[in-house]
Amino acid sequence: MPAMLLRPRQVGLLCLLVTSVGWGLNWPLLKLLLTEWPPLSARGWAGVTAALGLALIASLRGERLTVPVRSVGRLLAAAGLNVTAWMGLATMSLLWLDASQGALLVYTMPIWATILAWPVLGERPTAGRIMALVLGVAGVTVLLGGGQGAIRPEILPGVACALGAAVLFAFGTVALRSPLGLPPLAATAWQVGLGCLPMVVLGLLLERPDPAALSPAGWAAMAYMTAVPMAACYLCWFAALRRLPPATASMATLLTPLVGVLAAAVALGEPLGLREALALALTLGGVSLAIRQRV
Repeated sequence: MPAMLLRPRQVGLLCLLVTSVGWGLNWPLLKLLLTEWPPLSARGWAGVTAALGLALIASLRGERLTVPVRSVGRLLAAAGLNVTAWMGLATMSLLWLDASQGALLVYTMPIWATILAWPVLGERPTAGRIMALVLGVAGVTVLLGGGQGAIRPEILPGVACALGAAVLFAFGTVALRSPLGLPPLAATAWQVGLGCLPMVVLGLLLERPDPAALSPAGWAAMAYMTAVPMAACYLCWFAALRRLPPATASMATLLTPLVGVLAAAVALGEPLGLREALALALTLGGVSLAIRQRV
């Protein structure tokens, strides 16, 4: 095959790699940031800032930012499920969970999407979807279980937040399938901005964040979270979608938690032994099978 025909695919794969690594590295950095700043404020301010940057880029690219009236309801629902619930609950989960645990739990989302497709869309569960659920539950049990296989009570709030984020995002993915009538980048800017704004408001009311509490490392983590996972990674993600089939692009769902687990082990010294490796293999096996059922 001529080199010119390979180039778009190679660019797409590079964009996909940047997206997966950028999103994955955010987990240990977010865990570190939460030692200095409260969760809703940390995620909310980074998201609103990133949304403004994405809107500016979309405008410079000539994308239409005006939301069609018929799409306002779906846009608000998508922002609530795919951003407020997803990012807010995922961030809250790290108050109780390790970064590696949080990353793996929230990225079980494709498994829940295949299950929710039955009551929402009438798609009856197949043997493959049931097996994906079994593998995912087995992986989560191995990940969270102690020496006797019992989940430690003190991490249950974090487990509930992480799985809540995954299930609500999955519900949004299944229920809000119709397009918003906006270009992809403009749609992302609106969703991230509208979804993170309630976190900013709640943070000001309940958390009272103090910018002086952030160390230089904390500011660096905030800058990374704003510029890379919430801005640059979305740009790369849409660039990958233009060049790769959906099944290939879905690899980001597998690579991101893998990068997160490995980065947390290196940067935070979180455990990465046989139990963690088995949990990773089972959970990502279930996610991979779920993706194959949905694509």
